[in-house]
Amino acid sequence: MTMMPSPDDLTFRNRFEAGQVTPDDFNHRAHLRLAYVYLCEGAVDTAVPRMRTALRSFLKRNNVPADKYHETLTRSWLLAVRYFMNKAAAARSFNSFIAQDDRLLDTGIMLSHYRKDTLFSDAARAGFVAPDLQPIPPAA
Repeated sequence: MTMMPSPDDLTFRNRFEAGQVTPDDFNHRAHLRLAYVYLCEGAVDTAVPRMRTALRSFLKRNNVPADKYHETLTRSWLLAVRYFMNKAAAARSFNSFIAQDDRLLDTGIMLSHYRKDTLFSDAARAGFVAPDLQPIPPAA
C-alpha cells in the first residue's frame, strides 16, 4: 500500500489546523479527508492524538461546546479509514483513495459495529469504547 496525500490534501490539513475551515465546510467527507492525511503521515496511534487535538481546537475556535467531541467516533473512524487504506490500491490523493471504495462515505457504517445506545453514550463520547456488535477489522 502506497498512500500519499496530494498537495491539495496537505493544503486542506494546513487550512484546517490554522482555523481556516468553517463548520459548514467540515462535513463527514472532510473528516475522512483529514483522517486520511494524518494516516498517510503516521500510524493510527499517532493519528488519534493529532485528530483529537485538531478537532478540539476546531470546536473551541468555532464556539462549539467541548463535549461535542466524541472519542469513540474519532478513533473508530480512524481505524476504519486505515483498514480501507490497507485494502486499496496505491493512491496519490484522498479523492483517488475514496473513489476506489466509497463505503466510508456512509455515516451510518459505525452502527454495524456498535449498538446505537453504546455509540452515543456519555462513556463513548468521553473515552474509547470497543465495538459491541462486531469489531472493526484490523488494519493489517
